[in-house]
Amino acid sequence: MKLVKEVTINEVGLRDGLQLESKVLTPEEKLDVFNLLHEAKVSEVEFGSFVNPRLVPQMANTSDFYSQIQEHEAKMELVALVPNLKGLEIAQENGVRTVNYVLSASNTHNQQNVRQTTEESLNSFKVLSQFASENNIGLNVTVATSFGCPFEGTVPQNQIMKILDTLLLHNINRITLADTTGMANPKQIYDLTKAVGDEWRNFEFGCHFHNTRGMGMANVLAGMEAGIRIYDSSIGGIGGCPFAPGATGNVCTEDVVHMLEEMGVKTSIDLDALIAASHKLKEILGHDLPGQVAKAGKSSRKFPVPN
Repeated sequence: MKLVKEVTINEVGLRDGLQLESKVLTPEEKLDVFNLLHEAKVSEVEFGSFVNPRLVPQMANTSDFYSQIQEHEAKMELVALVPNLKGLEIAQENGVRTVNYVLSASNTHNQQNVRQTTEESLNSFKVLSQFASENNIGLNVTVATSFGCPFEGTVPQNQIMKILDTLLLHNINRITLADTTGMANPKQIYDLTKAVGDEWRNFEFGCHFHNTRGMGMANVLAGMEAGIRIYDSSIGGIGGCPFAPGATGNVCTEDVVHMLEEMGVKTSIDLDALIAASHKLKEILGHDLPGQVAKAGKSSRKFPVPN
């Protein structure tokens, strides 16, 4: 296998992970999980989103939570999702240094998510990009439904390439290609990420996978084969898009880290501390989480021989 030697994990559990949970965590409960992620040496955390709290109540206390973790910004990249200029302005007022703007490759999903067509979101992005540059805010972009839409089905590759072509006219730190509802298969992941990497060799792309149909981990490997070395994942494997039917959990952070470390791929994350974070999140949420390694333990774990 021709895999990258090192992978960066962008932990999205405190944003994408929590937005489908019925329980709304307090800033203090989020902080308990965040501190354990910090102990696990997770270097990137998408900590929340500045969205309409009526639509996503789990994110209503994002400002309060950020004020409690802001001191860690020197050693961790803390990212807030913003759906529009208003969200970006609120992020700027709170002192956030890096944001992630999301638009969908699929018009139908984009209209469900942000009430705009994809073209309208691309036009809106021009204003956001200018505002971010003027205020020295790092700008990431996630292209949702890059590998398929639950409403439209297959999204043509040339449609993705055109969107990326437009986005890359602006000053962007990173673009993440997202399999928003877990529709993709490994060959599809490889084909698109390889094409994107070949077209823009000097720009770094990431991937965001869901494990809806059990192919999330295989898709990570397919992306690595194509040279992708940045992946979103969620502690415990929780999460999903509230505006897409059937969008169950993200690929699980501790499962991804365990797989990569067992294969000799460096993540720089302390897996034992990460598992502790997953157990804490389970305790706070009050239900089992989809992740496997936190339940079974590391594959190196040895058991006593029964008498």
